[in-house]
Amino acid sequence: MNETQLVERPAPGDAESSVRTEIASLRQAMPVGRRGFFVTALAAGFAAAVHPVHAQTAISTDADGLTAGEVKIPVADGTMPAYRAAPAGRSALPTVLVVQEIFGVHEHIRDVCRRFAKLGYLAVAPELYARQGDPSKISDIPALMSTIVSKVPDAQVMSDLDATADWAAKQGGDSKKLGITGFCWGGRIVWLYAAHRPALAAGVAWYGRLVGDRTALTPANPIDIAASLQVPVLGLYGGADAGIPVATVDQMRAALKENHGAGGSSEIVVYPDTPHAFHADYRPSYREQAAKDGWKRCIDWFRAHGLA
Repeated sequence: MNETQLVERPAPGDAESSVRTEIASLRQAMPVGRRGFFVTALAAGFAAAVHPVHAQTAISTDADGLTAGEVKIPVADGTMPAYRAAPAGRSALPTVLVVQEIFGVHEHIRDVCRRFAKLGYLAVAPELYARQGDPSKISDIPALMSTIVSKVPDAQVMSDLDATADWAAKQGGDSKKLGITGFCWGGRIVWLYAAHRPALAAGVAWYGRLVGDRTALTPANPIDIAASLQVPVLGLYGGADAGIPVATVDQMRAALKENHGAGGSSEIVVYPDTPHAFHADYRPSYREQAAKDGWKRCIDWFRAHGLA
């Protein structure tokens, strides 16, 4: 994915208000009860666009001691599939919303949920493209971007994540201990959801785009909400990411310095000579050292902000 050019954006003081207004208007425009769901059940295995899978590095986490599997989450206009993993028989669990890469909720994202569950979290990954199409069947990344990903409104995503958080709170999760993490496409969403839901404890964004065009479907980008962010977010980025230049990461750092609230304690770590998707252990982009260090930082970040 290529980084899009930064265009004119609202002043930092007006950004969050602008984002909320845009999201509210888009949510009202979403058809309720009429829009069909292309994805009503999660596909098995990995998405077609990532084959062949690098089996020699792909991590597989078992479900022993866990309650894990597909669930259905009620949303405004129907039911959305999701993957949930949690320690069996426990309640009042710290909760992590896991936001997918561009490939949807395939096996890697499900495995990440199980990794969190093994550490005592309730982790849930909703299929956020469910209305736009089935990403598991498309083998061409440009086609995936043009036919599905580019058609997903931020308003829909914010609403679906709210519904997922509400569902988790009724399924053994502690609503006061809620965090979010996401990868690639989901990394951008982490920053935006942290602005949308100030009650979040913390977020961890893995190589999510920070600047870009503002459109009707994507009315703001992380750079636009940095100065008013009220949630501490840890950003993990690759110094050799061709789609997210380090210059844009530096822009984000500078914007966060203007934040004098809780969001001002956000941090960004850049791994030198490291590509995009370095945590994706099933792909050639995987970098074990950076991935393991990033995972440790992610868990430490959550624990430092009350998600333990």
